[in-house]
Amino acid sequence: MRDNNIDIVIPWVDGSDPEWQNEFKKYRTLSTGRDDNSEIRYRDWNNLQYLLRGIERFAPWVRKVHLVTTGQKPKWLNVNAPKLNFVKHEDFIPTEYLPTFSVRPIELNLHRIEGLSEQFIYFNDDYFLLRPVKPERFFRNGLPCDMAILDTLPMGGPRGHMLMNDMNVVIQHFHRNSVLKSYLWKFLNPVYGSQLLRSIPLMLFSVFPGFRNQHMPQAFLKSTLCEVWEAEEPLLREVSSHRFRDITDVNQYMFRFWQLMSGKFHPTNIAKGTCRYNLSDRDADKLAAAIRAQKSEILVMADSEDVSDFHALVVKINAAFDAILPEKSSFE
Repeated sequence: MRDNNIDIVIPWVDGSDPEWQNEFKKYRTLSTGRDDNSEIRYRDWNNLQYLLRGIERFAPWVRKVHLVTTGQKPKWLNVNAPKLNFVKHEDFIPTEYLPTFSVRPIELNLHRIEGLSEQFIYFNDDYFLLRPVKPERFFRNGLPCDMAILDTLPMGGPRGHMLMNDMNVVIQHFHRNSVLKSYLWKFLNPVYGSQLLRSIPLMLFSVFPGFRNQHMPQAFLKSTLCEVWEAEEPLLREVSSHRFRDITDVNQYMFRFWQLMSGKFHPTNIAKGTCRYNLSDRDADKLAAAIRAQKSEILVMADSEDVSDFHALVVKINAAFDAILPEKSSFE
């Protein structure tokens, strides 16, 4: 595998943009979406520049960064940066699905991005690199690094519905016994450590109940997305047509489950080197300290409703990022 064949894809939206808000409200009144479409799904923490600075400094081996937006563009963004591909929704999502205010049609159609590498890493805009990370953290021998740890899926709620939908689709195409016969060592690999204690009892089930999901950057093969589209085109077209999140949706985890079941992954304990904090009043000081101390390779910041002063928290967190990444990147 050549290191320069790995891309990163980042979807981004500025929910504070008045023009975007008007479009959102216009279509929301017409929507029958039955899922979480709250404000925190769309608000911008004004720290995308630190995500890009971290990629340039700590992952210089990345070939291209595909920044996916509605056409919104931060004022500081250098669209002529050598490693940047500025992608508008209309550039790759079929016209009949636009405009969309759900990330799921975006995720399901990523393989349509012109020039996207076969090997790519899907980033949310709340993932950040705090230390140098090697390409082998994401791909080995041309395969995505991942862990096949079985788990029971959460019941109810938007996330539970979505994961259940993802898993129900995939198990229609893969038989448990055949998967274990072909890839047992990938499911029982000692690199997973104590997490195997969660997985082994669930192997006795007649079907796989689900996989443990980590909210973190996810490595994919573009060919996996193409393969799933060939197998489930009617479903994916239906979900792509949903302008807002819906409890009948599937999302990018379905592609991950497909890769695990088909053995297209390199066993890796992907939880190592990652820390997670909530963007909340309660965790603000711990989060800022973790950033300044560069506590881990990958930082995941999960937005929450527990924010009394949004602006003040933005200033505190971004000051911490600026302390470790003060220099502008070529993306600025």
